[in-house]
Amino acid sequence: MTSTPQPRPQLTPASADELAAELGRVRAENRQLQQALVSHAVIDQAIGVLTVLAQIAPRDGFTVLREVSQHTNTKLTQVAEEVLKHGQGAALPDVLLGQLQAALARHATDPRPGL
Repeated sequence: MTSTPQPRPQLTPASADELAAELGRVRAENRQLQQALVSHAVIDQAIGVLTVLAQIAPRDGFTVLREVSQHTNTKLTQVAEEVLKHGQGAALPDVLLGQLQAALARHATDPRPGL
């Protein structure tokens, strides 16, 4: 019993332009993923600040950040960055401060007047 070798499928080489386009797509996706990791880290840290300073649950911390973002038309990451700065002693912009206090009043079990 002899077996007949099967022909190998022919692979067509990708053109240099196709490879360059794919490399560009992969690099762009990589940048987006890296930025997403940084953004998530900043948001998680801001949730931690709210948890400590405002005595709220972490799940409520995200809700508070989201509400402030929506009510001030400010990106969530920007709100989180401002909360982190505030946690280090910086003043919050007035528009964020007012909305943060309002959101905390809706979610905090023991709101502190310092926020």
